[in-house]
Amino acid sequence: MKKPLLSFIAIFIAAVSTNVIAADDPSLEKIIAVLQSKKFVDLTHEFAPGIPHWKGFKDEKLATLYTIEKDGFFAEEFRHPGQWGTHVDPPAHFHKGLRTVDQIDLKEMILPLAVIDVHEKVTKNPDYVVSLDDVKDWEKRHGAIPAGAFVALRTDWSKRWPNDKAIQNRDAKGVSHYPGWSKPVLQYLYEVRKITASGHETTDTDPGLATTKDDYSLESYILSLNHYQIELLANLDQVPESGALVVVSFPKPKGGSGFPARVFAILPNS
Repeated sequence: MKKPLLSFIAIFIAAVSTNVIAADDPSLEKIIAVLQSKKFVDLTHEFAPGIPHWKGFKDEKLATLYTIEKDGFFAEEFRHPGQWGTHVDPPAHFHKGLRTVDQIDLKEMILPLAVIDVHEKVTKNPDYVVSLDDVKDWEKRHGAIPAGAFVALRTDWSKRWPNDKAIQNRDAKGVSHYPGWSKPVLQYLYEVRKITASGHETTDTDPGLATTKDDYSLESYILSLNHYQIELLANLDQVPESGALVVVSFPKPKGGSGFPARVFAILPNS
């Protein structure tokens, strides 16, 4: 992977976590200057009533509570499932007793970003699942996926947003056809490469052929390891396969089962 930006941030995180850098240390000014000189790419969809979502959830309800014209300020009420729009799935989403949204460590929110690009294969086969060969090819080009990375699966499925019919891609029999992860790849990434988290552009970790049968075993596998994932990512076509950072942020609902997230990438110079 491209090292300068990642090394700079890694040193910064380590220093802050060990109190080597004080809040008024000039080196912090250098860090923010470096970051602000980079290109930022938003990996998050806007959410609103009517967006694509898991079939078991009701639509969002949005109400205006106060207006500037009448009340002097603007405020709205949002009612939606935790898994709404681009969102975080914490381990507790599938496994009782594992971490909830508020228990995800801050150090897991800024990570090296690796993007596995299979969008051309998906164009030919919407049911495509990422293979170990895809990952090995990535590593031949960029080196080993680093421990602690966030690995995103690029399928360009997000280009179908916000058309739910196109996202679900159901045939005449109601079977969904969209790409997904595979167990061998997830086992390799989490158990061998020791990544921190992963994400994808579709509504589910598992491919459409599986979710049509209510098979969410791949999502369950990730969360069972006490790792989190991000669903419904956007704009992965605008970031490099390696060398970028990802920042994953979300609110802190106590005991939360999931929540909309704001995810963005910071790109290296080249």
